[in-house]
Amino acid sequence: MRPSGPVGLGGAALGNLYSPVSEEDAEATVAAAWARGVRFFDTAPLYGHGLSEQRLGRALAPYPRDEVVLCSKVGRVLEPADDAGDTIFADVPPLHPRFDFSARGVEASLTASLDRLGVDRIDVVHVHDPDDHVQQAVTEAYPALARWRDDAVVGAIGLGTNLPETASAVLDEVHLDWLLLAGRYTLLDRSGADVLDRCASLGVPVIAAGVFNSGLLADPTEGAHWFYEPAPPEVVARARRLADACDQHGVPLAAAAIQLPLRHPAVTLVLPGARSAAEIEADLDLLDVEIPERLWDELDAASGT
Repeated sequence: MRPSGPVGLGGAALGNLYSPVSEEDAEATVAAAWARGVRFFDTAPLYGHGLSEQRLGRALAPYPRDEVVLCSKVGRVLEPADDAGDTIFADVPPLHPRFDFSARGVEASLTASLDRLGVDRIDVVHVHDPDDHVQQAVTEAYPALARWRDDAVVGAIGLGTNLPETASAVLDEVHLDWLLLAGRYTLLDRSGADVLDRCASLGVPVIAAGVFNSGLLADPTEGAHWFYEPAPPEVVARARRLADACDQHGVPLAAAAIQLPLRHPAVTLVLPGARSAAEIEADLDLLDVEIPERLWDELDAASGT
């Protein structure tokens, strides 16, 4: 199953990533994305400790189900707790995400996701961050998902990771329908290039997430996030140099950031997150910015490629 366009909507922000998002803004974000032709919507139990799935399910309910490509993940089971614990999500329910890549854990996670989303099937399910659990994911999680796929509860099976080495290890063992790679084929980090090349040769479509490297490439200022933490000064300086190069050509840095992954033949779509209608509108507008080849050459040189 393939999306209808080159951009999807990532649901981490809808789960109050870093700061709260109102119910009204979450619904408006999804509505704005839909109005602009977005049909691929990605979420996970981790995002807002279930809140993102609930919000996305409610916001998508009025739209034709067969037009939606709905993506979620397994690998973390949400357990009741006294509080949410240490988390990058604000104002979340008192649920603690526990890594679990067993067949039983996959069943529990997927059953709960179906309930939170209010659907009877999920089009794409990724095994989420199995970086320290690759063997169990290969021997238990993926076979369990394959059984759900045989029963048409799951449409396609993938991997969601930030680490190229995890992607390589899973590709050695599993035939993936999709790979979601976050933050590793960007203006600042091309460490995922070899994995993308391999996916192109294998015919595995890639979803490029984290194209702004947690926000730094959208706004390269002090205090911007880089891989979910405050960006080190030297990384901010690198981003600013990239922004200066873009300025010389009259191109916003964010436009180059969102368009770069789509230049690779393996990448089917990019997956920016948004917490408001204005943000997803702005992201979609960036795709229409014309970027001269000379600038791409300069950006490639600056990244060391």
